[in-house]
Amino acid sequence: MKFAPVSVGALAIALASPAMAQQAPQGQAAPQAEAQSGNGGIQEIVVTAQKRAENVQDVPIAISAFTAAALQERAVTSVSSLSNIAPNVTLDAGTPFSGSSQVLAAYIRGIGANDFAFNIDPGVGIYLDGVYLARSVGANQDLPDVERVEVLKGPQGTLFGRNTIGGAISIVTHDPGDTFRFVGSAMTGSYSLFSAKGTVDMPLADKLSSSLSFAITKRDGYLHRIPYPGANNYAFDPITSLKAAGYGNQGYGTEGGDNTWNLRGKIRYNGATFRATLTGDYSRTDTSQIANKVITTFPAVFAGTYNCAIAGNPTTTVGGVTGPCDSFIGGPPSAAYLYRRGGLNSILDLPAIYGVNTDNNPDNNRLPYDNRFVTNNIDTSYANGNNFNKLKQGGAALTLDFDLSDTASIKSITAYRELHWVVGMDLDGSPLNFLHTSFSMNQKQFSQELQLTGTAVDKKLKYVLGAYYFTESGDLHDYVTFAEGLLQVDGPNNLSTKNYAFYGQVDYALSDLIAFTVGGRYTHEKKEFEGFQSDANGLNYKLANYFGDPNCASLNPISDACRVDNGFPNAGQPLRYYVAGVQHKTFSNFSPKIGVQLHPTQDIMVYASWSKGYKTGGWTTRLSNPLPYAPGFGPEKAETWEAGIKSELLDRHLQINGAVFLTNYNGIQLNFQQGVSPTIQNAGDARIKGFEVELVAAPARGLTVTGSLGYTDAKYTSVDGPAQVAPSALQAGVFAGATLPKTPKWKFNVSPRYQADLGSHGSLVFLGDVTFTSMMKNDTEGTFLLDRQHTTVLNGSVTYRAPGGSWELTAGGTNLTNERYLTTGQAQLAGGQIYGTYSRPAEWYARVGVKF
Repeated sequence: MKFAPVSVGALAIALASPAMAQQAPQGQAAPQAEAQSGNGGIQEIVVTAQKRAENVQDVPIAISAFTAAALQERAVTSVSSLSNIAPNVTLDAGTPFSGSSQVLAAYIRGIGANDFAFNIDPGVGIYLDGVYLARSVGANQDLPDVERVEVLKGPQGTLFGRNTIGGAISIVTHDPGDTFRFVGSAMTGSYSLFSAKGTVDMPLADKLSSSLSFAITKRDGYLHRIPYPGANNYAFDPITSLKAAGYGNQGYGTEGGDNTWNLRGKIRYNGATFRATLTGDYSRTDTSQIANKVITTFPAVFAGTYNCAIAGNPTTTVGGVTGPCDSFIGGPPSAAYLYRRGGLNSILDLPAIYGVNTDNNPDNNRLPYDNRFVTNNIDTSYANGNNFNKLKQGGAALTLDFDLSDTASIKSITAYRELHWVVGMDLDGSPLNFLHTSFSMNQKQFSQELQLTGTAVDKKLKYVLGAYYFTESGDLHDYVTFAEGLLQVDGPNNLSTKNYAFYGQVDYALSDLIAFTVGGRYTHEKKEFEGFQSDANGLNYKLANYFGDPNCASLNPISDACRVDNGFPNAGQPLRYYVAGVQHKTFSNFSPKIGVQLHPTQDIMVYASWSKGYKTGGWTTRLSNPLPYAPGFGPEKAETWEAGIKSELLDRHLQINGAVFLTNYNGIQLNFQQGVSPTIQNAGDARIKGFEVELVAAPARGLTVTGSLGYTDAKYTSVDGPAQVAPSALQAGVFAGATLPKTPKWKFNVSPRYQADLGSHGSLVFLGDVTFTSMMKNDTEGTFLLDRQHTTVLNGSVTYRAPGGSWELTAGGTNLTNERYLTTGQAQLAGGQIYGTYSRPAEWYARVGVKF
């Protein structure tokens, strides 16, 4: 039929967006950014959200799906870049003090995790070709050879399993084709950007083919480190005098850069009844830390103790109240800073710091820590400490798929992955060693999954049955220096997990009108943890010595009686905060799902579902004082009701999908800043409700409009006692009625695309992309200075495509209006500062692509 143009007003009412993408034949590239079929209608998208290939319009789940062509046109190069174009989804590159843009903070409909620690599991599962990525470190995957990305919203515990309580993001990479083919591109742009990527398909024999993909990205940082004026007039301790995971790139370079390369290879056998794919991938990053900006500083606790100590003041006045300058520490500055560096073995070798600025000796003058280090430019910092991020990760997977009959097949996915990460970050924004963090992580995982899929009863019944085994082990070593070494956290931790699960789902079509879904997953998990965190400076003992504890009169060595007096739990290990021995936890869960689908017409599906999700508990690994036990936290649970509609109208020229949802979210695991330590607690319960609408419209040949509208109302209904944080002058607090972090109430996206046919001269593609996001909290406590204010981000590009599509040239820009906002940050009030990471500024790029 002939389609009349849709008015702009009508589109504005309904705008929303699964992807304007389409599925290409196996082994072939999707036509570059072709969003329309031969009659000018919308192309079909095929997904595997239910472990079988289906039209996304037939899947009773809220899904946003994007293929390579759509992602490239919309300047999406990593998982976090999907955030702007998927409703009710927040994906940020980096978490507080992680130092790496490869760390992913993922939230869907208010549920997620904003940390990278080994003890904290993500709330949104990331899957790479069906393989679960267990760590948020490395989860912000580059997308150099992607076939498509599927964003599934709501608990996906039945089919995807562990820690998909908020949803799942499934990355499907390109499979080898049966003919020789090369697709590649090179790009340049702002901040000396250079990027190159390519994929080559190489047939090896009959039914046997291979592919090799590579990607390289280099870019300078956008935050510049600058010298503090007059710094040469003051004395500083070298960073190497304090423990760290490593030392690198100190001085005045940039932060927020890129230097990553990726390699992926596949070999595929594609027989009539048997298919096998062997995949290997490896990536390496060696770059600067994520950009970090000190927003403000505070005179209390460590900063206050340090400032009055170097000035020789026994008291200080804060807010009109005068008291001991170290009242938050527990001992006078002469004790706190008498021997602040090097650990207790050097107690007789290091000079005192107290009163250094009162002796008229300029050689030992010390800079105070205060707002003098807050620059007037969000893209500058006086930091000069560690500035590196090095990540190596990769793995191998073997997928075997065998047709048992015309109606049943069995699949095996065997995978092994590991990562090695070391990062060093200067968070204090000054030439002082006031808040420096560094970490090393080593992780390995193995998984085995078996899936039996098929149909019965004349294809009215579809089923998926599966078994899953997963094991993970590794270590994370924290190093944190506070206040020129007053506190020196040295925290090695070892963790391991073993998990097995059985799952199944049955879909039965009672008639052409109505169908039902029933499914469930049983999970059993065992975790082990051993913590060794300590203070290399031994501050507790030095204070005890100063206050006259007779058992601590001599600290070289520390007596067992002195250890007992100060509450340290381990004989022979006087600096270790944690109790000795391996800790054990066991978790079991059953996550069910029930659904119903109605098909009033062939092009419309209405569905409703009820499902549960689950995320395991663990231990708090960050202690700043000894405890006689290993503090832990319990699991999270979510129960979700969802109803939705999927429709294709006007001869496939208009596609509208919508969903409403209500989630009861219990035992929420959140990071609370307690003193100097960000600790995990089960914060309480919340109710999350909202809706989302997604649309693709093709009102005229060559013109496509996609868009999305999402609304989420996520509030605590109760907050448990020790987790409760009262409102303050700096923070909104956590209380019943407060909103959840990383969850904007509104998100709206619209992306018009027009392709002008130039006949024998090729074609031009014009694309715009606008996303509005309302205000959200960036941290648990709702620190006002860290709030992400409402934003409107504009991207755009123009592409010339040669006749036949053998090459193309694109010029475009991201964040064209230079909208700057905080993406992550921390209120380290005890440490003396609030700091955060601002979004990337306006950037241009030019890309040339080839295909043959």
